[in-house]
Amino acid sequence: MQKRRSLFWHLYFPYLITAFVCLVAISWYMARLVTEVSHEEDLADLKAQAIILQKFIGQNFSEEQFGKIDSLLREMAPSTGTRLSVVLPSGKIVADSQEDVSRLDNISSRPEIREALKGKPAAATRHDFDLNAQWSYVAVPLIINGEIAGAVRSAMPVSGGPSGLPRMRTLIIVGGLAIAVLLACASLYVSRRINRPVWELRTGVARFSGGDLRRGIDVGDWAEFGAVADAAYSMAADLHNRLKTVTEQRNELEAVLSSMVEAVFVFDTDERIIRVNRAAERLFQINEAQVRGRSVQETIRNRELHRFVAATLSSEENGGEQDIVIFGDPDIFLQAHAVTLLDAQDQKIGALVVLNDVTRLKTLENIRRDFVANVSHELKTPITSIKGFLETLKEGAIKEPENAERFLDISIRHTQRLDTIIEDLLSLSRIERQSERGEITLEEKPLKDVIEAVGRACLTAARNKNIALECKIEDGLSAKFSSTLLEQALVNLVDNAIKYSEPEKKVEVTAKKEKDEIIITVRDQGCGIPKEHLQRIFERFYRVDKGRSRKEGGTGLGLAIVKHVVNAHRGHVSVESSPGRGSAFSIHLPVTK
Repeated sequence: MQKRRSLFWHLYFPYLITAFVCLVAISWYMARLVTEVSHEEDLADLKAQAIILQKFIGQNFSEEQFGKIDSLLREMAPSTGTRLSVVLPSGKIVADSQEDVSRLDNISSRPEIREALKGKPAAATRHDFDLNAQWSYVAVPLIINGEIAGAVRSAMPVSGGPSGLPRMRTLIIVGGLAIAVLLACASLYVSRRINRPVWELRTGVARFSGGDLRRGIDVGDWAEFGAVADAAYSMAADLHNRLKTVTEQRNELEAVLSSMVEAVFVFDTDERIIRVNRAAERLFQINEAQVRGRSVQETIRNRELHRFVAATLSSEENGGEQDIVIFGDPDIFLQAHAVTLLDAQDQKIGALVVLNDVTRLKTLENIRRDFVANVSHELKTPITSIKGFLETLKEGAIKEPENAERFLDISIRHTQRLDTIIEDLLSLSRIERQSERGEITLEEKPLKDVIEAVGRACLTAARNKNIALECKIEDGLSAKFSSTLLEQALVNLVDNAIKYSEPEKKVEVTAKKEKDEIIITVRDQGCGIPKEHLQRIFERFYRVDKGRSRKEGGTGLGLAIVKHVVNAHRGHVSVESSPGRGSAFSIHLPVTK
C-alpha cells in the first residue's frame, strides 16, 4: 500500500520548490542582464575611445608620425585602462600602447579589423591565448581625405561587469535568500492555513463516526471547506438516524427471536449456519458463536432436517413445510417451515427455517385419542353388560327368581360403576373449570385436620384388608388449601394405596416442610409401578394393570383428579415407584409467605 503523506507536506514543499526555482531563475537572469549591459557599456566606451583617437590622429597620420603616435598611445593607455592600436590596411600594427610593434603579428585576419577596413566600425570578443584571458575589441576605420588609410582599435579584458557587479551579485544573493525565507514562511503560513480546515474536517468526521453530533465542523471562512463540512454533517446526521433505525430494528428483531419459543435457523446458499436463536440453542444443545459459519450437516445430527434445508435451497418455490422427529428419550416432534431469502436483485441468498415444537400437541392428541378410546371402553363395558342382562330378563329369565335377582344385582353394580365414572368425570370437569376461572377458594388452615379426616375416611377399608394406616404430621404445619378438594385428592391416593397393597402391609401418610414447600406423601408397600408407566399414570383412564384396576373397582380417573386438584393449589404432584417395592405419591404445596 502506498504511503500517505499529510496535505501540509503536499502543499508546503511544492510551494517552496516552485518559489526557489523562480527565485534562482530571476537571480540568474538579473545577473546575466547586468553582465550583458555592462559588456555593452564597455564596448561603447571602447568605440568612443577609438573614434576620439581616430579624430585625433586623422590629420597627422603619416609614416613619419608613426613613432609619435605610438608614444601618444603609450601615454594615453594608463589613463584609459585600454590597449590602443593603429593598423594599416595591410594588417600591420604601426602603433600600440602596450607592445613593441616590431614584435606584433599581422592582424588583418581579425574580424573587427576586416570590417573596419571596409569602412564599418566593428566589435568582437574572443579569448587571447597569449594573455589567457577574454578580451573585447572595437575597431573603427581611419579615413583620411575620404579614403580608408587604416583602422584604430581599442581593446580591454572582459572583467565580467563593472566594479560594482560583485557587490550587486552579493546583494542579489542576500536579497534572494531573504526573499526565499519570506517565501518559505509564506508557504508555511498558506499551507498551515489550508491544512487547518482539512484537519478540522478529519477531526469532525472522526467525531461524527463516534456518534457525537452535538456540534458541527468549524472551518473558518473557507466557502469550499464550509460546503464540505456542511455536507459531512448532513451525511453524518442522516447516517446516524439510519443507524439508529437499523439498531432499533435489530434490537427488536433480537428481542423477537430471543422471545420466540420456536427454533429459528438462517442458512446461506451453501447450507452454512448464519444465525440461530436461543430456542434453537436449547433444542439442539448448541452455541451460536460455535456453529456460525459451519454447515448444518456437521452441526446438527438429523437427516430429515438436512434434507429439508437442501430441498428448500434447491427448490424454485419460496418455501415449504415438513414434519421432523428428533429421536430420543422422549422423542421430540417438530413442524418445520422454510422461507427463502432474496437480495435486492431477487437472487436467492439463503433460507430461514422455523422449527415449531409440537411434541406437547402430539402428546395431547395421543392423550385425547386414548381418552376417547378409554372412556368409550369404560362406558361401553357396563352398558353392554346391563343391556345383555336386561335382554335376558326380557326373554324369560325374569320368571326365574334366582337368576332374575342375580341379573338385577349385576345390572345395579354396573349402573353404580357408570354413576361413579360419570361422577368422577363431572368432578374432574368441575375442578378444571373452577381452576381456570379462579373460583376455588384457598384458605390458610392447619394440615393436621384434613389429614386426620382422610385417615378416618379410609380406616374401614384398611381394616378390611388388615392394613396398618399411619399418619405422621409435623407440628404447626399450615397452608392455603380447599379442605374439600385436598381431602378428595388425599382420599384417592390413600384408597389406591390400600387397594394395591397386600394384606398385613402398611400405608403411611406423612406431612413435612422442606425449604419453601410442604410435602404430603402417601407411601405404600404394594406391587409398585414400572418405570415406563410413571409419566402417564396421571392421564385420564390410564391403567397400569387394566384387569386388576377394574377388579378393584377403580375408574381410572382418581390420579387425574389428584393432579388437577394439586394444580389448582399452585402445586405439583410427583411419584417414586419400582416394581415390588411399593410407591410413594407426593403432593407439593407452596409455603404461605
